[in-house]
Amino acid sequence: MAAEAGTVEDLELEDVLKVGYGGVKCVESGGPEPGVGCAGRGVITAINFLEEEGAYEDDLDFVFYDVLGDVVCGGFAMPIRENKAQEIYIVCSGEMMA
Repeated sequence: MAAEAGTVEDLELEDVLKVGYGGVKCVESGGPEPGVGCAGRGVITAINFLEEEGAYEDDLDFVFYDVLGDVVCGGFAMPIRENKAQEIYIVCSGEMMA
């Protein structure tokens, strides 16, 4: 969506945040084009965008980040490093492609 808009600065929160069943708010940030960028940088950009646009200002019970864990990249540690997460859970699977 940011690629279509030009940059993330051209997006509004309403463009990316959808409200589903029971008032659950969902955002999917996606990632860079394969071989063109750092997916960890996408995590940082997405979280910063949500903060700047006021996505966390409502009375939220939980915020979940589902990020890749198979790439060694500082961007994936950003929620931990900058105190944006109070608890971290690592979920693993026996699947070879998981």
